[in-house]
Amino acid sequence: MFNVEKVTNEIIEFIRNYYEKYNLKGAVIGISGGKDSGVVAGLFAKALGPENVVGIWMPCHSKEEDYENAKLVADHFGFELKDFDLTNFYDEYVKQIKSNNLVDDDNLVDANINIKPRLRMSTLYYYAAMLSSIKKGVYIVPGTSNKCELYVGYFTKGGDNVSDIQIFADLTVDEVIQVGEYIGVPDSVIHKTPDDGLSGKTDEEKLGVKYSEIAEVIKNPGNPNVSKESKDKIKKLHRSNLHKFNVATYRIINE
Repeated sequence: MFNVEKVTNEIIEFIRNYYEKYNLKGAVIGISGGKDSGVVAGLFAKALGPENVVGIWMPCHSKEEDYENAKLVADHFGFELKDFDLTNFYDEYVKQIKSNNLVDDDNLVDANINIKPRLRMSTLYYYAAMLSSIKKGVYIVPGTSNKCELYVGYFTKGGDNVSDIQIFADLTVDEVIQVGEYIGVPDSVIHKTPDDGLSGKTDEEKLGVKYSEIAEVIKNPGNPNVSKESKDKIKKLHRSNLHKFNVATYRIINE
């Protein structure tokens, strides 16, 4: 049975202990308007104080609704929300790629989707370095991926998988929602249909399975309540994305 009060308090203590151990000061968090970043920001604001949390809204052909939700989270927890528009950077990037390689849009769909989180992560680390200098204390970048996303490899290498501290890697989507409800993340954010804000599809449409099914397979691979078709898709996603967690490294063999 998931004890939301216990887990929430443990996460907050985990953050505080980590910051104390390494003499850190603050956090720079990408605020997308979705539940994962909203709950992460809320927990860090509670652990460190909102004055030590900076949220970065990084639109890139994004929906106005996402900004409204990002602002709701920042206003609710009292941390600063900065706006860094990546639209022009992205457009110029794609323009140069197309002109230099003479490729059409059909061959750039996945590349275009994945460059956005990579641009965003570069921006977060830029802000973290800048604030570390200004504030005379180290700012780091928390991750926002949950256990279900990580299990099926639903993230971009060099993008949203890059972070300095992870607090949701062992929490399923439903558990993240429970923590969000417990700390008071606005309903429109915590119960928003999850999507990447990049492809125009929901997460579950892209994956072809439900997050609840992924959670069930993680807990019990033989669960009879999950269809064989969904189990097979989840297992295939898990296996085919294992390379995202391991960098193949040649080692000299001593003879």
